[in-house]
Amino acid sequence: MAVRIRAMTASAPPPASPPASESASESASESGSASGSEFVAPDGTLLAYRSYGSGDPLVCVPGGPADSAYLGDLGGLSAHRRLIVMDLRGTGRSEVPRDTTSYRSDRLVEDIEALREHLGLHRIDLLAHSAGANPAMQYAARYPERVGRLALITPGTRAVGTVITGETRRELARLRAGEPWFPAAFAALEALIAGTGGDRDAIAPFFYGRWDDAARRHHAAGHPDNPEAVARFGAEGAFDPEATRAGLAALRAPVLLLAGEFDLNSPPRSVTACVELFPDATLVVQRGAGHYPWLDDAGRFVAAAAAFLA
Repeated sequence: MAVRIRAMTASAPPPASPPASESASESASESGSASGSEFVAPDGTLLAYRSYGSGDPLVCVPGGPADSAYLGDLGGLSAHRRLIVMDLRGTGRSEVPRDTTSYRSDRLVEDIEALREHLGLHRIDLLAHSAGANPAMQYAARYPERVGRLALITPGTRAVGTVITGETRRELARLRAGEPWFPAAFAALEALIAGTGGDRDAIAPFFYGRWDDAARRHHAAGHPDNPEAVARFGAEGAFDPEATRAGLAALRAPVLLLAGEFDLNSPPRSVTACVELFPDATLVVQRGAGHYPWLDDAGRFVAAAAAFLA
């Protein structure tokens, strides 16, 4: 099957940064506008989700694994779709499972399927961020007929075996050399790449297009609070890249791959390499954005995502 690519690049952001108080996703999450609901996973674990907005549902899978609150309403995407934002097992308001091996990425696939059944939908549109893209891609490979559209936002790529080298991260980091925080952050990055230690919080500025007060608050609030869920997410057996790639090659659903120009976690180069995995893929590189593009420029993020999901 031929690969069809529609490449789009969002225009560069204006030089002036908006005040932190004007962050659309931040204001939405702070306003408490989300409603909460629960459903039961196949193993009996009680799982929770938040709902923002109205209209056709869009199931959203967070990264981390962490409390999904960090997604907010994705910069105002809830004005276009009803966002069904999962709390992965052991995070947010979802229960800690009795069998903690079920934190593995491949085991989370059945939680997504259980949510689809709970919602009573024959097919779901699915959006996933960061590490959440791994179970989302595994879901699409296992249940391709259940996916209407798949939006992968600054996606993790372990499920498909895409390797990100230390040199790729260094090259991307050097684009920020003019930032006042760069020397300390780059030194911490070098130590992490070399395996000699390093402060992960010190490299946080590389994950945001603007390291301002809003970014600092978002980073502080978004730390995963279940270390075991994080540790077991990629445990042995969690990923079978060959099988997942084979399943995705048969996926008929349109796929959006959205990268942030400065994203050290999911570099544009690695996201672009995933385009060939899908028969119908759209690639967007959002200029000036990091790992959380709805925070860096909500307007441009929502425009790209809403156009794809329309």
